[in-house]
Amino acid sequence: MKLTILGCHSATPQVDINPTAQILEIKNHTFLIDCGEGTQVELRRNKVKFSRVKHIFISHLHGDHCFGLAGLISTFNLLTREADLHIYAPRGLKEVITLQMKLSGSWTSYQLIFHELSSTQSELIFEDEKVEVYTIPLDHRIYTNGFLFKEKLGERKLNMNNVLNADIDVAYYRKLKQGADVPNKSGANVKNESVTLDPKPPKSYAFCSDTAYNEAIVPIIKGVDVLYHEATFLEKNADLAQPTKHSTAIQAATIAKKANAGELILGHYSTRYNGLEEFKTEAESVFKNVHLARDGRQFDYSKL
Repeated sequence: MKLTILGCHSATPQVDINPTAQILEIKNHTFLIDCGEGTQVELRRNKVKFSRVKHIFISHLHGDHCFGLAGLISTFNLLTREADLHIYAPRGLKEVITLQMKLSGSWTSYQLIFHELSSTQSELIFEDEKVEVYTIPLDHRIYTNGFLFKEKLGERKLNMNNVLNADIDVAYYRKLKQGADVPNKSGANVKNESVTLDPKPPKSYAFCSDTAYNEAIVPIIKGVDVLYHEATFLEKNADLAQPTKHSTAIQAATIAKKANAGELILGHYSTRYNGLEEFKTEAESVFKNVHLARDGRQFDYSKL
């Protein structure tokens, strides 16, 4: 599991900072999460292959989270993309994108598949044999979801010394990986745990932006390995958080602590602040394992 921050600031893009967009690489998937202005440029800057992006998750329809999508879709078309593109987003985005394509005469040569979201309860929106993705209903000024990405438990690993010593035919290796007991070449039953090793624990990532402080999400993200939570404001501007439906660094840290998260990544900073270290300092007063999102920063969790 690897996370690349393409943009992590709120409101308008500036010369050296970008609005929200992330790439999550997990179990051979390359998921794009949100798509603020300039996302396709940041994809190039961070050497992300466009062809690997087959699923895009949009949290809500404020511009700093989706205004880069039409341009990215158009660029995919110019690059003669053929693979389907799945877009998971609040109801209404399909209408917006379809109208843009229609009025500009820019229908794609590949299929756009919209999965429109409207539920206020957490729901499973993507699943294959390796990964599940759930919505995290958030508390913002318009309908908004975060997303919880969860690896499924992998296959067991063969302990080859034990397998060979047990004299098991290679035809049974697949069943061993699936957790079954098997006979050896003499017909004796071999217990699975005696010749295999546990798989690596499945990893999980929760993306929560934008939202007011909302303890209702805690049961959904309980025990998550990595939590990205918006921290638009510092505590000195806490009076702005509730009316704008955003969070402070301390509020983000409180959610991480209550959810027993492995680590917290802060982002979606207001552009009113000149530096970011104070966000980390404030959050660490509540929750110790805190990191700051920065444009272009990568977090590699392959050894988790």
